Amino acid sequence: MTRRAIYKLTEPLLQFSLLTVALLMVLWVTTLNLIRVETEGAEEIAWISTLDLAETYEAQMVRALRDIEQTLNLVAYVSGQGDPETILSELSARGLLPPDVLFIITVFAADGSVLVSTRPPGTVPTLNMSALRTLPGADALLVSQSRFDAGNQQWWLDFSIALFAPDGVVNGAVTVSADAEYFVSGYDADQLGEHGLLAVIGADGNFRVRRSGADTSFSGTETVLQGLLAGEDSDLSAVSVLLYESDGVERYTHSREIFGFPLRLAVGLSLSEQHAGLAASIRTYLWRTVAGSLLILLVTGTLGRMSSQLHRTRARVLEEQLEHARQVEYLAFHDSLTGLPNRSFFAKLLRQRIIDSRRGKKKFAVMFLDIDKFKIINDTLGHDSGDQLLKEVAQRIRAALRESDVVARMGGDEFTIILPETGEDAQLVDASRRILNLVRNSYLLAGQELRITVSIGISVYPRDGEDEDSLMKRADIAMYYAKGEGRNNFKFYTDEINTDSLERLTLEASLRNAVEKNQLELFYQAKRDLSNDRITGMEALLRWHHPDLGLILPKQFIPIAEETRLIIPIGRWVLETACRQSVEWRNKGIDLSMAVNLSTVQFRDDYLLNDIEEVLQKSGMVPRMLELEITESMIMGDLTKAIAVMQGIKCLGVRIAIDDFGTGYSSLSALKDFPIDTIKIDGSFISDIVANKDSQGLAAAIIAMGRTLGLNVIAEGVESKDQMDYLKSGVCDEFQGFYLNIPMPSAEFERMLRKDAAN
Repeated sequence: MTRRAIYKLTEPLLQFSLLTVALLMVLWVTTLNLIRVETEGAEEIAWISTLDLAETYEAQMVRALRDIEQTLNLVAYVSGQGDPETILSELSARGLLPPDVLFIITVFAADGSVLVSTRPPGTVPTLNMSALRTLPGADALLVSQSRFDAGNQQWWLDFSIALFAPDGVVNGAVTVSADAEYFVSGYDADQLGEHGLLAVIGADGNFRVRRSGADTSFSGTETVLQGLLAGEDSDLSAVSVLLYESDGVERYTHSREIFGFPLRLAVGLSLSEQHAGLAASIRTYLWRTVAGSLLILLVTGTLGRMSSQLHRTRARVLEEQLEHARQVEYLAFHDSLTGLPNRSFFAKLLRQRIIDSRRGKKKFAVMFLDIDKFKIINDTLGHDSGDQLLKEVAQRIRAALRESDVVARMGGDEFTIILPETGEDAQLVDASRRILNLVRNSYLLAGQELRITVSIGISVYPRDGEDEDSLMKRADIAMYYAKGEGRNNFKFYTDEINTDSLERLTLEASLRNAVEKNQLELFYQAKRDLSNDRITGMEALLRWHHPDLGLILPKQFIPIAEETRLIIPIGRWVLETACRQSVEWRNKGIDLSMAVNLSTVQFRDDYLLNDIEEVLQKSGMVPRMLELEITESMIMGDLTKAIAVMQGIKCLGVRIAIDDFGTGYSSLSALKDFPIDTIKIDGSFISDIVANKDSQGLAAAIIAMGRTLGLNVIAEGVESKDQMDYLKSGVCDEFQGFYLNIPMPSAEFERMLRKDAAN
């Protein structure tokens, strides 16, 4: 019996059968394991895709909400500075408000009535002032339930902040009403599928807006699933599968709070859509396993190769998903143009720096930078050149700072900097000067060489603020103050800056009556021949004798006059007064040319040519003895119209000079197209012409081109003998500056003219 049993065990059929059973067991175990792995892989990919979607949606939401928050803060700030009924039109005219199609901006009084809105009455929202007053803190944001506008068949979400009087009492509010569908308009069917979900949830646990496929719903009272109110982490455990009773769809779901806002977002991917490929895969495995049962050895080898291939495929897919997630995260926190941290990432870095500095009791500084007159570059050279300039400016700012300093692009032409453990004014002055010097070096864009400047505002922790908003706001205020002081400089935030705003209002009120009250006076600065120092002409310079503030220089009040268009009557007075004075001196035997500056507003005024012709007739001024000075920026804004205006001036017999040449955006070769007589080299190049090779090269190029075109070349801002001697060697024609030519009142200037003539 024992031998027989052993014999049977050695029979090929039994051995084959046993081997077949063993191989079939291995085959089926392997197949079932593959099905399990594929199922787990599909689950993991769905989790990763859900988190990936949440990151992308959060980045979109934060950008949109930050823009709304910025608009609220801007309108709130400007409401405290001027007439509430005109602020929206002024901001809109300056391009500082979001598009009216998607957003409504409304300013409310303390009783909830509408003061001003970007939409007509009947279409603006109403506001629950009681609810607004109960919010914690001055920066708290009130988000409404979804609101339906029956007139426009449109749903809105209202975002509101309170306006406070100096005593801390709420005296109004600002509301930005956003198209509710705007927050789910980024629905991508390729990524989300037909039953994917995007939703915005209020702090009260109710849906505000949600979208699945083409179906968008709005509500402020529909309670969301309890599972949507849990989970904040970004790991896989934060994704759960929920059944939505509203449409009967099971979804992989993730929800999280939107930092800094009383809202949550929720995203979901349909379980059935995510697993659509899994069922087909399982059927394929079973079919191959049945076939493998017939040809066990061949199938065993095939399954081994398949297993290896599937493993590699799965690993590659997972790696691609992870790489995509990393790329999305990078794009969410970095500027796509410059590669610098963006506004969202900068805010996180600034908050962390505040925490670290508070713990270590250390100082740090925040800088806010803005490129001066960047819009002119975009309008003149195009947005491609503007983008190239932004990238080069970003590189230069980065090169001027330490490795540990953080540089970010806030958007447009605005940059911000964190300088850790740097709080001493001397250190910040050095850093600011390094940035200014690097940025102002020449650029080559669209075949043209140009120079730009930046304005910098600085705030220091904890001196100027101990939170993110305070530091950023005060650095921003300081930056705008730097612009108001002439650009191409830096300013530290001080309490006096706000005081200056009040002084500006006072100046504007007084300026309206300055001409009638004879408070304006012309000073005259001589232009001299470089070869013999003889006076060849003069330039009329405006001064204002304020009854309370004393003598005020043009840089303090001309910007105000241009903004209010008071520069039109003031400019007409300057032109007429200068011409009458020139005629008076000519009658006394002093026959010199008279130069008068035109502002940008004057140059673009439709009645400029009529005013010039009328002044020439009334005063008896010889047209060829009058020279009008304009700047490059006036010309390059609208080149065709500018040349037409200049040709009109030339037809009157008046000479034209381009002032501050070298600081604008025109090329030297463009001079041949301008009907001009004189170019004046900007004083910023003359100030360091003795030592700076760049300034020497540009001055030499301007002089050479001017001589080739038969133009008179004048150097401005000559303040030393060394500068004058260097210009003589460059064969420049004339010069102005404090070295021999300080501006003087008419009587004193006449005495100097007679003395010069006597010598």
